[in-house]
Amino acid sequence: MKTKEYIKNKISSVNKMRKNIKSNFSNKKKIFSTTNFKKINRSLFSRMSLKEQTFFMKRLSFLLKAGIPILESLIMIREQTKQKGLNSILDVVVKDVASGHSLSRSLGKFHKVFGDFSINIISFGESAGILNDNLIYLAEELKKKNALQKKVKSAFVYPIVVTLATLGITGFLMIYLFPKIVPVFSSLHMALPVSTRIVMVLSSFLIHHGIALIIGIIFFVFVFIFTLRKVPKFRFHFDKFLMKIPIIGTVVKHYNLANSTRTIGLLLKSGVTFGETLIIATKVSNNLVYKKEFTAIAEAINRGEQISVYLAKNTEYFPEVLTQIVSVGERSGNLSNSFIYLSDLYEAEVEDFTKNISSLIEPVLMIFMGILVGFIAISIITPIYSITQGLHG
Repeated sequence: MKTKEYIKNKISSVNKMRKNIKSNFSNKKKIFSTTNFKKINRSLFSRMSLKEQTFFMKRLSFLLKAGIPILESLIMIREQTKQKGLNSILDVVVKDVASGHSLSRSLGKFHKVFGDFSINIISFGESAGILNDNLIYLAEELKKKNALQKKVKSAFVYPIVVTLATLGITGFLMIYLFPKIVPVFSSLHMALPVSTRIVMVLSSFLIHHGIALIIGIIFFVFVFIFTLRKVPKFRFHFDKFLMKIPIIGTVVKHYNLANSTRTIGLLLKSGVTFGETLIIATKVSNNLVYKKEFTAIAEAINRGEQISVYLAKNTEYFPEVLTQIVSVGERSGNLSNSFIYLSDLYEAEVEDFTKNISSLIEPVLMIFMGILVGFIAISIITPIYSITQGLHG
């Protein structure tokens, strides 16, 4: 009985909120004007993480499963949400749904936030009458994608930290410690080893031009990132270069294949045609090399060519295992399951790599750190040893 009363009170409060929202829509100062919408749309492209999207989809599916209409569900989520970015998006979505628009059409205004993949899954769920099921499915997939991104990022944290620590120690030795010893060497007018003279030159350069060097590096990084984002040709060649680097290239390939194959498999399973699926996969992929490859696959299919035939010609980006499994899917007429199986396969390989990356890279980093710090240490110790030998003689 208490549960029924709670639900009734909640629905009545939602209805009141719905009336208030409708009255706000008719206000001249409403936030949904064209100008404000453009500001909202521009400011939220990068403000909604995959975790927040997963939370939104999961909560919406829960409310729909409980039998609450979609508009009331959206209002309830809007009432309970504290994130500014999601609040602004939900304001627009609630207005659109209250006006009779579909959820997918409203979310399409924020396609750079939610992505074509999510919007198409929701659109198919609305047309097929299985929106709740598709939202649950979508929430799980977004959760997997978020977990995969975190694993890849965390795998490279340790190497970056060790490299920065090594450079920091080297900088300390050359800027603060070594200059205090140099006057001793100069006063003795002795012949210094080559390694010591090299470190002296580098130390002098860092002391007098270190700030300029740091500014130059920051400027270079800024220009590099700007060019990477704004010049597609440069980004294409950079993506291609990354895939040729040992270890890193394998991770980049498997990560992109895991995301792409899962997108294709889920869209095919949701009833989207293969041609449309490839177009969406092209948009979803962040790697320009794979964008080009998926576009080429779509053109090959339009010519009547089988997918496996094209994949077999491009083993540089599509491993033989992928081609074989896709070929089996073509013969059995079950491509969706084949692509989902491939996504699980490549996700597992990326996960295994992230677990073992420390053991793979740690020896290389230790050697690098030992050579760099050892070189400076030898440059300091060698002349000191020569001096002590001379005094002893």
